[in-house]
Amino acid sequence: MENKEENNNKNKKFVFIITHSYDNPDVVAGAMQLATNMKAFDMELDFFLMDKGVLLAKKGFAETLSWQKKDEFSPVAELIKTLTDFGVRFYICASCVKHYELDKVERIENSEIKPGSFLAEMLLERQNLSF
Repeated sequence: MENKEENNNKNKKFVFIITHSYDNPDVVAGAMQLATNMKAFDMELDFFLMDKGVLLAKKGFAETLSWQKKDEFSPVAELIKTLTDFGVRFYICASCVKHYELDKVERIENSEIKPGSFLAEMLLERQNLSF
């Protein structure tokens, strides 16, 4: 029975759409904590960062989110590291890159710039969770 359950989990695919960063770090942390827990069940998932959420792909940015509520979720920077270690990809909305100057900075590991059409394609085969 366990193997059947494990196979069902492997067939489930998710995309987390994150539109927040400094404006609501607790929402970001909650989403990433959920994703970390889901990876523990071997579920396939990736992130698509949009609007202010693209700032999370800027190397060192997550470490600046110091106003997150204490003892609620792990710090965002730690969650990004854990998710990266799990092989999770962070796709960055191409339309947001210039506005947030991500074309001029170093980005986190496992991040890649993709157009909105890539997100649309992902949504055809994955369940989405938006934060």
